[in-house]
Amino acid sequence: MKLLQDRISRDGKVLPGNIIKVDGFLNHRVDISLLKELAEEFYTVFAEDKPTLIMTVEASGIALATVTAERFGLPMLFAKKAKSDNIEGGLYKSEIFSYTYKKAVNLIVSAEWLNADDRVLVVDDFLANGEALRGVIDIVHQSGAELVGVGVAVEKGFQPGGQKLRDAGYKLHSLAIIEKADENGISFREE
Repeated sequence: MKLLQDRISRDGKVLPGNIIKVDGFLNHRVDISLLKELAEEFYTVFAEDKPTLIMTVEASGIALATVTAERFGLPMLFAKKAKSDNIEGGLYKSEIFSYTYKKAVNLIVSAEWLNADDRVLVVDDFLANGEALRGVIDIVHQSGAELVGVGVAVEKGFQPGGQKLRDAGYKLHSLAIIEKADENGISFREE
């Protein structure tokens, strides 16, 4: 998606370790107009799959998933990274390794809000190694729900997460796939 690629090129930064910093418009300070455009693209790609629920991971995927859920007219559910006292009843859990926090984290979803009747579209801001998405997909499978697709704003094409999902047969649509990111800039995969 050229709009997103242009925005990453203009306002994104590459930090040591190939960290792509887009927190000025995507996942800390959020440009709602941009998110509406991204959500519209997800709607174009996934509407035919008839999702009944948009799902993401706490915390940086919440803004994009919320705007996407609004576009679809559906509820949004996010996997929490810590159990709070207000979650009652059964839980779905999946342990992932968080590269952001450099430790194992349990993703948790209340069984009250995810069931076998759901058709889930997972939406997230970033895909690198794929751990967070692997955990969410694991939770979807535990519930008996159907995963209809995965929509990602930015994929690091030079890391294995996207290829793992494609190899597993999931419908993955990434809006911007970064092929290379270093002190010389960012280059994108042309689709």
